[in-house]
Amino acid sequence: MHGDEDWTTILSDHPIFEPKDEPKTTAKDRMSMLELSTSSLTDLTRPTREDGTHAPSGRRQVMAIRDSDLIVAVGDEIRITSLGESKLHPTAMKSYKTLYTPNIQFEIRQVAVNPNGKLLAVAGAYQIAVVVLPKPGFSKLVSSTVDCKSIQVGQFYHASSTSIPLAKIEWHPWGDAGSTLLVMTVDGKLREYDVSVDPEEPQQVLSFVPENRRKSYMAQDESEFEVASFTLGKGRGDWGPLTVYALTKSGDVYAISPYMPINSTIPSAYIHTLECFVAAKQEYLTQDESPESRTFSAVYDYQRKYVNALLKQLPPGTAFPAESRPVPMHPPNTIKFKPVRQGPFLMQPAPRELEGSEGGQATDISYLTFETCEDSGEGETERLGIVTIAYQDGRVDVCLDVEKIEAKWETRQRGERDLPMLAVYETVDLGLVSALSKISQEEGEPSTLELLQANHPVLLTDPIHEDAVYVYHAFGLHALHLGSLLQSLTQAIQRDNDDTPDSLDAALRKAEATLVRPILSTFSVERKSSNPVIAVVIPDDVYFTYSIFILTSAMRIISFPLALELDSPPPSRTEKPLAIEGPEDPAGSTTPEGPPAYVSLLGAQPFVPPSVLSNFSGLPSSPHLALPSEQKSEFMITPDSLRYLGTTVERFMAQIREVKLAQKCAESRHVLQIQEYQRQQEKLQELGNLVDKLKGARHAAVIDKVKALQATQKTLFTRLDRTLQAMMQKVSPELSQHERKWFEELKRMKEEVVGASRYDEESLSQRIKMLQREYDRLLPSLKELQRREAERKRREAEKNQGLGLSQAFELGERSSEERARISALEEEILQLSSRLDVALGPPPPLKS
Repeated sequence: MHGDEDWTTILSDHPIFEPKDEPKTTAKDRMSMLELSTSSLTDLTRPTREDGTHAPSGRRQVMAIRDSDLIVAVGDEIRITSLGESKLHPTAMKSYKTLYTPNIQFEIRQVAVNPNGKLLAVAGAYQIAVVVLPKPGFSKLVSSTVDCKSIQVGQFYHASSTSIPLAKIEWHPWGDAGSTLLVMTVDGKLREYDVSVDPEEPQQVLSFVPENRRKSYMAQDESEFEVASFTLGKGRGDWGPLTVYALTKSGDVYAISPYMPINSTIPSAYIHTLECFVAAKQEYLTQDESPESRTFSAVYDYQRKYVNALLKQLPPGTAFPAESRPVPMHPPNTIKFKPVRQGPFLMQPAPRELEGSEGGQATDISYLTFETCEDSGEGETERLGIVTIAYQDGRVDVCLDVEKIEAKWETRQRGERDLPMLAVYETVDLGLVSALSKISQEEGEPSTLELLQANHPVLLTDPIHEDAVYVYHAFGLHALHLGSLLQSLTQAIQRDNDDTPDSLDAALRKAEATLVRPILSTFSVERKSSNPVIAVVIPDDVYFTYSIFILTSAMRIISFPLALELDSPPPSRTEKPLAIEGPEDPAGSTTPEGPPAYVSLLGAQPFVPPSVLSNFSGLPSSPHLALPSEQKSEFMITPDSLRYLGTTVERFMAQIREVKLAQKCAESRHVLQIQEYQRQQEKLQELGNLVDKLKGARHAAVIDKVKALQATQKTLFTRLDRTLQAMMQKVSPELSQHERKWFEELKRMKEEVVGASRYDEESLSQRIKMLQREYDRLLPSLKELQRREAERKRREAEKNQGLGLSQAFELGERSSEERARISALEEEILQLSSRLDVALGPPPPLKS
């Protein structure tokens, strides 16, 4: 199999995606259960328990990737297969292995592989379990099932009849041995389980919703107290990696910092950068004498204690600038207060509501950061995080985390706490409301817009390209590319650093928007129903495959190859290339204000290919329609289907027109480049002929002329010397009185410096030599004395580390006296050298 082959063709008939056989369920009933329509909307949105006030979360992720192994959950069954076997033998019989886990008796809705690929966390609507995955050689086993150890997690909290529904599960990337599992329930409790220590009781519990609601006459929405999702912060030298963000169904965002697992493995470089960050904050605060600085001073004191406790856990050999390595750590217990819940975040400006939408609940949140090249150092965008929030109606808010969250604790000083802020950069519309509103409705038939009540968009970040975010929902899949947005922000920040007035505002007004691209559509206009996307995975092993796998509720797999772009496009250069104007004419054939010596036909700006031709992501330009393969009924022509076909044909015609225009533009550019190439060849031939002339007869004539000029110049210099000598003899035939005095003074100075004879001891040169010999004789003993003194001070410092204040003061006085004596000796030596006119170098520095 070649790398460019379609995985959809290979995996379309793979038995791993076959639905689980249910003896009491027919194929028709199975299809009705899998699709989202107005008839099945009630079953998908109502609570599944008689006394339940919460409906199970609509979050679905039933597929995962472990290296080259594909894991799929079907009902309560976990299946695994090797994609490597399918890649090497695409025509062989396909098979899979079933993981034998008898204690998993619930429908699996979410799966997650831990960072080291050894554990698999599975979650249903209310229960959680952890399965030990088999080793990579499982495909060689004969049996169709593989016995795997599995354990229930937190049965007391998640397996009873009154358990709170689960919102999201995620492995913490800094958990020791990859065994830290984070479980968020709808009531806002984030529980941390270390499955290698105790899978029943949580190690820590964070609460993002207050347990005792304040009594108020104001009406409160229940969605404000129900959490939809959570995410972990990111960063390099701040509190981002130690921050947890939670999203309520009302759209409020809360954060808790600092948070780290009980058993953590943290890079040592992060601890050192965090120490520098806190120290810089404290140093800046000491320069501010405002009353507000007192409140911040207490916060930074707690932060300093927290960081110092982390530094004490670093083993020897990890001090800066040593190479960073993972270090086992535990949360410091020096601070008895709990981290405070910060929020809700203020959205500035307020997010824009979608036209025609009555609003919807928030469903998912993700936090993104962008790395820059190592050569360029730390960029401005590395300190800027991007928060994306998805809603049921297809709205995605792109926010900038301009004010990073810092660690705070519930101290006794309860002052006025300012709410954190997120800058809403853009509101993205996925077009779900407009697409559903165009569907015609019969009298008495419910509106198709009600299908949005069962929609649960989920955000997925590309593991290789950090500027790509995928949103899969009940009606398909969309890709959000934030690369142009990031580049615009980078240029805006750079312009702002240039101290240009209003440059930041002008650059932000011209900033690029997020590129939204629909990839997959699962909505059937004919049946007015949809097969929701229940899983999306992206293998991050570039040596194996780099594609996106999409699974719908009808168990249909669709794959699209992705392009591996290693480098981002370079910024446009402001200087003009040499081929446009050519080098400057050294003969001065043009004036500074005149036209250039050569003007290119290509213009002063480089050619930018049309955007329709520069799409190398591998994703389709139009959304791919994915309907159930079992649907074999006759196609019926309806106004909605005709309208959909007309819209699709119009979109394709527009794309074809754009491609044709881009082709004409590229062809005209190609013709222009050919003409420019011919002009440059002609110009080069002309310059070659001119160079040949300069090297031939003209060159010989110039050389002869230069030789004649040199001979004439020598003759003129000889005549000038004779004339000057004759004038001097005529004006001043003998020395004057002042000249005689000057020569006598020079002779006396020479005798004083050099001496009257060779062995004159009173001469300055002999005295300097004698002083140099004395200096060379004393220098080794002085160095040895200095070394002994330094060794003595070191021993005294080691011996007297616990000296009292009076002893330290007495030692300080003696040290001051010795320093004064050394200074006086230096002054005497300098005076002696000045009297002897001897230039000495600077004295050696005094070592403390």
